Amino acid sequence: MSPVVNAIRTQADAAPCAVSLEGVRIAFPNAKPGGAPFIAVDQASLDIADGEFVAIVGPTGCGKSTLLNATAGLLTPAFGRVSIFGEPLSGLNRKAGYLFQAEALFPWKTAVENVAIGLDIVGTPKDEARAEARKWLARVGLSAFADRYPHMLSGGQRKRVGLAQVLIRHPKILLMDEPFGPLDAQTRQIMGNLLLDLWSADRKAVLFVTHDLEEAIALADRVVIMGAGPAARIIGEWRVPIPRPRDIDVRLDPVFHQLHREIWAALKEEVVKGYKQSESAEQGA
Repeated sequence: MSPVVNAIRTQADAAPCAVSLEGVRIAFPNAKPGGAPFIAVDQASLDIADGEFVAIVGPTGCGKSTLLNATAGLLTPAFGRVSIFGEPLSGLNRKAGYLFQAEALFPWKTAVENVAIGLDIVGTPKDEARAEARKWLARVGLSAFADRYPHMLSGGQRKRVGLAQVLIRHPKILLMDEPFGPLDAQTRQIMGNLLLDLWSADRKAVLFVTHDLEEAIALADRVVIMGAGPAARIIGEWRVPIPRPRDIDVRLDPVFHQLHREIWAALKEEVVKGYKQSESAEQGA
């Protein structure tokens, strides 16, 4: 495993982390009466500095999204603690914006109306909210599509609307759960470059969940690997030494390929383990 895993982090010790997970365990009740709880994630510890872009990669079912939901305050750890900018998280994480894999657009609202929702719910005057929404649609390249309904937009365009919908409220932390997963390869690259452009202009702490190791390396400052579940743990992390500004074409860089080989060497074993566990569970069902 890469020696970078145990490297001393470069963030300033004096500044509180945007996100701090300390020995987090996430457990779910057993469907069988009297059965032991199912432990999805165990002893997960991770710090994310303000302005840092961290990607989490791991086998299917390893608890990546579960960890993201705990950071969002949607799940309460059975053990351990989640802290946001040095304060223990209690309830929903109001400093975070969450972009899900599934679309969260209202089909009866136009693009501009969907983007403005984040301001509408906090009482922003309608005209002001719509004007700000149009600015954000311009930032994601959709000025000409502001008055179209979701069914009139392509998959990539709907993802851009969703991104603007999250960013319009200026969250300090951006949580992203396989946001580009359903898109074709070319559109994913375009969305990746758009995300990097927006993030570079206003660096937020980002926790980005993906199955795509190449996407993780291309986007992130640091790639975190989770082992196979149940009771999945964080098994390693690698810093990405490729300088910024960066775009998806960084995949052609020799440093990229070397880092990919190192991380995949550790990840491959966990992916195989995860598949074997899934097969065993299906046979035992």
